[in-house]
Amino acid sequence: MRQVLVNRFGGPEVLEVDKGPDPVAGPGQVVVGISVADIIFLDTLLRSGAGKDYFPLRPPYVPGHGGTGHVIAVGEGVDHDWTGRRVAVATSDGGYAEQIAVAVEELTPVPDGLGLQEAAALLHDGPTAVNITDVAGIKEGDWVLITAAAGGTGALVVQLARAAGARVVAAARGARKLELAREVGAEKAFDYTEAGWIDKVHAATGGNGANVVLDGAGGPLGTEAFEAVAHGGRFVSYGTSSGFAQVDPHTAEQRGVRATGLMDLNNSAPAEAKERVERALWLAAEGRIRPVIGQTFPLEQAADAHAAIAARSALGKTLLLV
Repeated sequence: MRQVLVNRFGGPEVLEVDKGPDPVAGPGQVVVGISVADIIFLDTLLRSGAGKDYFPLRPPYVPGHGGTGHVIAVGEGVDHDWTGRRVAVATSDGGYAEQIAVAVEELTPVPDGLGLQEAAALLHDGPTAVNITDVAGIKEGDWVLITAAAGGTGALVVQLARAAGARVVAAARGARKLELAREVGAEKAFDYTEAGWIDKVHAATGGNGANVVLDGAGGPLGTEAFEAVAHGGRFVSYGTSSGFAQVDPHTAEQRGVRATGLMDLNNSAPAEAKERVERALWLAAEGRIRPVIGQTFPLEQAADAHAAIAARSALGKTLLLV
């Protein structure tokens, strides 16, 4: 089978297509023929060699954290009714490949009426968006600022915040991304690379700031976005494209702001995480949210996909078509 290998840490160019052995389903496992592989920003960080203290990956390895496709084989003890079913599967690695063997418990059926590309776009961003909005406790009438609002997760968060009755202010980079944020439901949209954007957020929200800030940017932009939280508001930061947002606990306490970071969001039990995947897929199947697929690449162009993400030129979700 075809697969993508990282033979050494480095830039997108280190991604190379190679041949690997077809996986075999062991007891309690299935083999999924991957049609669409999900790409998440973490994939690009790990490929570069970042995160070694948290992720014990060593080249050569097959990157990728899952995708969607059909069950093509089942192992001992697995119901044969799984064969041929459309499924989504999240993995710790190995997703950029034509086939992958996983435990049957890792499978999430793709609902009828939802395409495999849409399901793959929701595999990680969907449950993340559901978790973020659950934790934020958005109420009807809240002003909500969402940074990185035109990304795969950000566009879903905008839609979920609007569905909760919030008034959404989006922040993103460049006119194309601001237009997309408006298309998915943002009432106001500002470019956070321009000076004074926080002042514009305060003005748009009546001078008090946002009741809720959902930070998908992280780093200095996320730290800056904290200044837009109203007194007594909520700040949820999940972005890492430029590192973590730095929030002073004493300042947050003085302003009565409840701050939640990425590590707090990731403390879910596996069953809870899987339930959020199911919720996200069903929300999309019912037409209540719509993943924005900005660009797709064939498996052989995985390096181009990573380069597009690194250049911040990608709109919405980026996928590999296997």
